[in-house]
Amino acid sequence: MPDNLLYYGDNLEVLKRHVKDESADLIYLDPPFNSNASYNILFAEKDGSQPAAQIQAFEDTWHWDASAALVYHQVVEAGGQVSRAMQAFRALLGENDMLAYLTMMAPRLMELRRVLKPTGSIYLHCDPTASHYLKLLMDAVFGPAQFRNEIIWKRSHGHNSAKRYGPNHDVLLFYTRTDKYFWNPVFQTYDPTYIEKHYRHTDADGRRYKHENPTGAGIRHGETGLPWRGIDPTKKGRHWVRPPRELESLDVEGGIYWPAKSGGWPYIKLYLDQMKGASIQDTWTDIDPINMVARERLGYPTQKPEALLERIIRASCDTTGTVLDPFCGCGTAIAAAQKRGRRWIGIDITHLAIGLIKHRLRDTYGLAPKSGYEVYGEPRDEASAAQLAGDDPYQFQWWALGLVGARPNEEKKGADKGIDGRLYFHDEAGGGKTKQIIFSVKAGHVSVPHIRDLRGVLDREQAEMGVLLSLEPPTAPMRTETASAGFYQSPGWGQDYPRLQILTVGELLSGKRLDAPPIGQTSVTFRRAPRARNASASTIALPLADSGS
Repeated sequence: MPDNLLYYGDNLEVLKRHVKDESADLIYLDPPFNSNASYNILFAEKDGSQPAAQIQAFEDTWHWDASAALVYHQVVEAGGQVSRAMQAFRALLGENDMLAYLTMMAPRLMELRRVLKPTGSIYLHCDPTASHYLKLLMDAVFGPAQFRNEIIWKRSHGHNSAKRYGPNHDVLLFYTRTDKYFWNPVFQTYDPTYIEKHYRHTDADGRRYKHENPTGAGIRHGETGLPWRGIDPTKKGRHWVRPPRELESLDVEGGIYWPAKSGGWPYIKLYLDQMKGASIQDTWTDIDPINMVARERLGYPTQKPEALLERIIRASCDTTGTVLDPFCGCGTAIAAAQKRGRRWIGIDITHLAIGLIKHRLRDTYGLAPKSGYEVYGEPRDEASAAQLAGDDPYQFQWWALGLVGARPNEEKKGADKGIDGRLYFHDEAGGGKTKQIIFSVKAGHVSVPHIRDLRGVLDREQAEMGVLLSLEPPTAPMRTETASAGFYQSPGWGQDYPRLQILTVGELLSGKRLDAPPIGQTSVTFRRAPRARNASASTIALPLADSGS
């Protein structure tokens, strides 16, 4: 079993079928939630008759419908604290989208508790709109005693709100499986104003230091209660924080400050360059959100900064541990785990997200499926591709486009004007004009009119090339029509490429690629994640240990 695993599918089913008990050291989840919806919408009563909702990329609302009602009853009938919590939520909230969200989260949190090691930690990243309900649900699943922190992360610098304080933070709920959990204290650099205020003194070598009282409150009857240098701390109701013999050694080394006046109280010199920094508190204002020009920005709407995940991993996952993200989106937790040398398991329900993660791992770490990680749940042959197309045409479309490195069209569904995806590239010296290949994806019967339609779109868009991605093989007349479109001549590569092409799913799965300027060198379709220093599939060594199967 490979160290790193990436799953496509509903995380509830993936967890149940593929992830072993007590196999994750750290779980981070940022479950999708429509935080921009008004309270009136989130808490509006629903009759449950609307069709079951599908969770698609960037459509992050769970709705109260017949499917949610069924899950609710299954959770309640299972009994226990979670059942009681869900019944209380229903009595308080009514049947609405907020209840649906909590209903869908309940069984997932129970599965996450199952796969979390006794020494493991879980961080649930959420919006203040739902954080108080999720905290109660986490209490029910993990137990109130396992709550460690409610972390406030300042995610934006300011919002103008007409009749309330500007909302600018997210919440991270930190729980553990048991009281015996891994913890590595994390520190941050001191604020310059703090240094100026507290480290006011400088020794002959220019090293900054501050004074620290060498005693603590309370009387001790052991070594730390004995007099030292004629000073008896017991008379002041105190004791030495270090045994007198250590204080003596420290004084010989010049580590004790003695006031000029006789009989003055000594102080320990604490040097700034010997300090680890300030202990991280539960309000995080030092990690900036991803701005429009950030190097790591990939264009994913809910992308979180890697520094946020790195802090969590450093604090709560040993170097031999496994990080699990069941809502991995564009893969920030996975990227941070890879960077910190941890094993990882990622799950997402959209092929678009899986494709983005593949691009990110390739661009940053030089990792590819099978060599650096294993992907499960994707079609591996034409039969499974046909099944995906029948189950969910949009997921099939996203998956097929991912095979050629294309990006799904950004138009709303039904308004794509014959374009399912695009691939942008530069093939001239110095970059030059951004050029494009447009894609049409067909899972059903294909014929000559589809080629003619694609050619019309090609001319209308003034694109360099057009490609039909088909589940079915093309007919001879289709290939003849394709050939009549002529060639695109690449100025940078000095080669001619067919303006129209047909690629079948079977051909792509067997390794055939676009007949185009080398995509790996020319494509600018996705914003590239910055390359990690000295990173390649062969240079990154991960510690060996068991992971989920």
